[in-house]
Amino acid sequence: MAKTSKNAWLEYDWRLDGSDARFRVDMSLYTNAPIEGCAELVFIYCASLSEQPLKAGELMIINSNEVHSINSPEENHTAVLQIPLKQFEDYFTAHRFIRFAGSIPQMDTELSNLVQEMYRLYIKRGSGYEFKIRSFYYDVLYLLVNHYRLDEAGEQEVRHSRRLDALARITSYMREHYQEELKLTEIANMFGYSDAYLSRMFQKYANVNFKTYLQDIRMTYAYRELLNTDKTISQIALDNGFSSSRAFTREFQKRYGILPSELGRTK
Repeated sequence: MAKTSKNAWLEYDWRLDGSDARFRVDMSLYTNAPIEGCAELVFIYCASLSEQPLKAGELMIINSNEVHSINSPEENHTAVLQIPLKQFEDYFTAHRFIRFAGSIPQMDTELSNLVQEMYRLYIKRGSGYEFKIRSFYYDVLYLLVNHYRLDEAGEQEVRHSRRLDALARITSYMREHYQEELKLTEIANMFGYSDAYLSRMFQKYANVNFKTYLQDIRMTYAYRELLNTDKTISQIALDNGFSSSRAFTREFQKRYGILPSELGRTK
């Protein structure tokens, strides 16, 4: 892929068969909730329970509802293709379920090349590039269905996915309201769970507690604003749900080892 600056951010959305597919390249770190209703292809992958380092050009398929984060010790960019599960409705199992292998060594290069071509086409934006991107997109779907799709899932895997569906709805709400004061008790009541049960859900399926997950969301958006806006640190802290600039600075330093004021800003 073409070299980009450290703060590069690309997002490309298009509609196919009434569904949204999203392609993006992101230089910033991010932590994802379970992805409700989407499969993802990414180039640098770190699962919540185990790390799986990848080299340049390699990829990992992340199934819908798999908790994950992406991290890199040095400058690079990550291509992410999110595919709505409704694209695969004709291939669902009897449980209305579909899973893909995370990697098929003999096919990964071909799949990786397709995603990289989509990126290159978008950067050049030549005449009719949207049509060519769509053609590559359908090639990706073809490879997933014919080479990466797994057979019938076990009952335990189906139950596990359904619980993650529930958690995905909760984390989606948190992402929409992270700037507000969110409490475990209120969220649990809203979705019909006890405090203790919701707390266990986060610990079991996201591998972090409720508070840590909420702070991850807030820090992700605050970090991006710190890089790309001219807002004051105090304003960024309050706009992203932190109780004060002191609380934000403390959390930032704990995570990144530097003060927010020491981060290079583009604005």
